[in-house]
Amino acid sequence: MKILNHDAVLDLLPDRSPDAHKGTCGKVLLLCGSRGYTGAAYLAAMGALRAGAGLVFLGVPESIYAIEAVKLHEPVVFPLADAGGMLGEEAVPEILARLPRMDAVLVGCGLGQSVGTLAVVQAVLENARCPVVLDADGINVLAAHRDILRGRAAPTVLTPHAGEFARLGGGEPGDFAREYGCIVLLKGHDTCITDGKTAYRNHTGNPGMAVGGSGDVLSGIITALLGAGIAPLEAAACGAWLHGAAGDECARTLGQYGMLPTDMLNVLPRLLK
Repeated sequence: MKILNHDAVLDLLPDRSPDAHKGTCGKVLLLCGSRGYTGAAYLAAMGALRAGAGLVFLGVPESIYAIEAVKLHEPVVFPLADAGGMLGEEAVPEILARLPRMDAVLVGCGLGQSVGTLAVVQAVLENARCPVVLDADGINVLAAHRDILRGRAAPTVLTPHAGEFARLGGGEPGDFAREYGCIVLLKGHDTCITDGKTAYRNHTGNPGMAVGGSGDVLSGIITALLGAGIAPLEAAACGAWLHGAAGDECARTLGQYGMLPTDMLNVLPRLLK
C-alpha cells in the first residue's frame, strides 16, 4: 500500500522541454455530456486543461454543442450524432477516425445511459491504442457487459463511486482490477487506487467535495496526466491526490459548505508548480 505526497506527485510530472508545443503536451479526447448534463462536459474539459493537457478535443451530442461551444474557449468542441439528447450509434465512425491521434481518451461524464452510449464505450475500448478513462455512465453501461474490459490493447482506468462499483459487481477493487485487467479508482473517503498488484491510498480531500461535478473534474485531471505519459496507475493516484488537495485548499479558504468544483479548477494550477 502506497501513499503519495506533494513532492512525490511533482516528481512524477514530466519536465516540459523548452521547445514543447501544444501537440507534445498531450492530445486528449473527451466524450461527455448530454441534454441536461452540460456541466459534466465543461468540468471534465477544464479539469484536463488545468492539469496541463496541450490539446483537449471535446465531443458532445449535437443538441448541446452550441451550449458547450459558448462556455468553453480553450478546448476544441465538436458535435457528434445525437439520439434523444445523448450520443447516438451514428457517432461511432467519427470517434474512431479521431482515436489514432490521441494520447488518452475519457468516456462517460454526463453521457446518460443509452444504446448509443454503450456503442461508443464498446467502440473506444475495442479500438483505442491509448489509455482510456471510464467514468459515470461510461461505467454504468458496462454493468451487463464487463467482458468488454478483458483483452484491451492499452490500459483502462475506471473511476467509480461506491454505487457505480456495486453495479459492476462490487467486491474488492484489487480483485476486480486483476480479473478484468484494469485500474480501479474507487472514489470516497480514503480513496483506493489499484491495478490488482499495487495499491495507493489517497488521504487528501474532504466532505465539501461531495457535490455534483467534482468527479468530472477528477476524470479530466487523470486523462490529462495519462496524455502527458505518466504510467496509468500513477496517473490515477496523482489525479486523486491533486483533486483532493485542491478540495482541501478550497475548504480552507471558502469553507466546506460553499465550495464548488469550479473553485477546485482555479486552485489546481498552484499545486502543479
